[in-house]
Amino acid sequence: MSYSDSDSSSGAGDHHYKNFKQISRERLLHEMLRSAKVKDSKSTWKVLIMDKVTVKVMSYSCKMGDITAEGVSLVEDIYRRRQPLPSMDAIYFIQPTKENVIMFLSDMAGRTPLYRKYVKDLLRNTLHQGLNLQNSKHMTTSDIYFLLSGMWKRAFVYFSSPISRELVAHIKKDSTVLPRIGALSEMNLEYFAIDSQGFITDNGKALEDLFGDEENTRKADACLNVMANRIATVFASLREFPFVRYRAAKSLDPMTMTTFRDLIPTKLAAGIWNCLVKCKSIPNFPQRETCELLVLDRSIDQIAPVIHEWTYDAMCHDLLNMEGNKYVHEVPSKTGGPPEKKEVLLEEHDPIWLELRHVHIGDANLRLHEKMTNFVSKNKAAQHQHGSRDVGEISTRDLQKMVQALPQYSEQIEKLSLHVEKLSLLFMSKSSRYLPFETDVNDSVLQIAGKINQIITEQGLKQLGQLEQDLVFGDAGMKDVIKFLTTNEAVSHENKLRLMMILAAIYPEKFEGEKGLSLMKLAKLSAEDANAVNNMSLLAPLSESKKGSASSFSLKFDIHKKKRAARKDRCSEQETWQLSRFYPIIEELVEKLSLGELSKDDYPCMNDPSPSFHGSSPAAASIHEAPVAHSMRSRRTPTWARPRGSDDGYSSDSVLRHTSSDLKKRGKRIFVFIAGGATRSELRVCHKLTGKLNREVVLGSTSIDDPQQFITKLKQLTPSEISLDDLQI
Repeated sequence: MSYSDSDSSSGAGDHHYKNFKQISRERLLHEMLRSAKVKDSKSTWKVLIMDKVTVKVMSYSCKMGDITAEGVSLVEDIYRRRQPLPSMDAIYFIQPTKENVIMFLSDMAGRTPLYRKYVKDLLRNTLHQGLNLQNSKHMTTSDIYFLLSGMWKRAFVYFSSPISRELVAHIKKDSTVLPRIGALSEMNLEYFAIDSQGFITDNGKALEDLFGDEENTRKADACLNVMANRIATVFASLREFPFVRYRAAKSLDPMTMTTFRDLIPTKLAAGIWNCLVKCKSIPNFPQRETCELLVLDRSIDQIAPVIHEWTYDAMCHDLLNMEGNKYVHEVPSKTGGPPEKKEVLLEEHDPIWLELRHVHIGDANLRLHEKMTNFVSKNKAAQHQHGSRDVGEISTRDLQKMVQALPQYSEQIEKLSLHVEKLSLLFMSKSSRYLPFETDVNDSVLQIAGKINQIITEQGLKQLGQLEQDLVFGDAGMKDVIKFLTTNEAVSHENKLRLMMILAAIYPEKFEGEKGLSLMKLAKLSAEDANAVNNMSLLAPLSESKKGSASSFSLKFDIHKKKRAARKDRCSEQETWQLSRFYPIIEELVEKLSLGELSKDDYPCMNDPSPSFHGSSPAAASIHEAPVAHSMRSRRTPTWARPRGSDDGYSSDSVLRHTSSDLKKRGKRIFVFIAGGATRSELRVCHKLTGKLNREVVLGSTSIDDPQQFITKLKQLTPSEISLDDLQI
């Protein structure tokens, strides 16, 4: 038996840079599952036992095929009744809780009566007759289990986070179990890798716990404690020791008391730091800073969760009824019957999704059009399918090429059709900036496309999106919103709510008292929706929520700017597509952090970094250079008809292959954690900055929320206390 922390798979001997998710996956598969293979073991297959948290950790990083390939034939829940398999080894991947340890010891010692009475009697008779044991009728269930070497032959135990000394001592006390433990290790992997550069701690109620009832902070403290422990396992797993910075609480004056909400980043940073100090005893854990961590909360940017984001990934999750990354669409029946429903996962294994997910919807249209056109022109089977030549004119050589192309054709046309379908649902047909294209898609696709396009037109998303961005950048104000609400009655209820939430984030003083009630009456919001708008003030930092009147007073003396801006235009970036001005606040913060320009007063550190920290970064010089300018419209021609081995460096397959290889020369990682939920636009920015700064930027949060999920959570912060029924305008 060994009691140690597992070594990282990105350690010595592997000089290739692996991204965040790759390391997590390899540690689970290689360090945990593969290490359970021992030479003297006759059993080929193993049983994997997990709890409700670790099973999610595993499912986010690995697929069932990966687990099976490592010799696991059965996956079990530790809290469910299980069949004893004494000839097989077992791998336990569990949280280090008292309940889990008790369940593990029960499995190995046979203290829990898992057998029914008739099974116990059968075993007694078998032992009495077959082994000729005396007094076997007086044997206990524990005796039978012991003779059968427990539920499993041997157990390899891996804890997802550090285990207490008390629980280790409890395990060691059981002399019957100790000889059958093949490994006892701390994996330090209790986070959920949702993306190659993103993870969550799975605190779905964090927004409610942290920003809700301030009088009872016990839930908030418990939430922060779980959060800090799970974030620390990220750094323990990657063998990274971060320079911890956090957003400091600000007060207007010495007489103003800071609240619990103002101290969330401070408390979380302190909790993370306390856990990291303990990690220094882990083998191969660095003793000096190797990366940077910026701790924030949802109050850093109230607009990002509700504004309409116009990139492919965000629009799919916002406009289509998706469950997580699962998309359901209809395909023609192979038997000629009615269309059948098909589920697909929009994840990083799909090269087209990987290439298009973070680009503007208009650019995605252009790229897909190019891919489909080029694919049809180069692929013999596609040409025949699209009727590019008469069947009678096809030569034997052409038929041979067509047959050779069929497997690739079937796979690629399926991928393209899926994304062409989704983009057909999303493009704006009357805007020259979106350039819709024609393609031969089946009737079911056209049906869905027509329906969604009709919804987009009816909701007036283009006009609404323009108003949202004009508000954020100070090009529109209260009068424009009032005019929009009075002249656009067809705008959906949800979109009006989102517009009012953006307005409340920019002009919080306009929602105080009767003025706020009048605005929400004009938008025809229900009391529950009005509560969500009012709760935006709970996310505002103290310095922001109290300065509304002062700001409005000072604006009266500024004749050049009568409207308030929540963002400044970024002059360094050219706007290529309509409605692409908006950017999340973290984009600015990460850039300043990378350049060493982030204010130490506003964002202090828990630990003073070593003097060589910034100077030793390979990216120290390159991050100051301006990125090479390029046109989003000028692209090399995609080559979808090339064989699988071809590599043009641009196609989707090339993008998938080179995602990791491009990381080899990158500088120190930057981690950003947002307590209270993050958005898809913020995840997109991390991918964007990774290339721009030549440093892998990893986003962490308690959850990734789509607009409707965020609004639902915001409504639950406080009960509805206002009524609009009797209000007269």
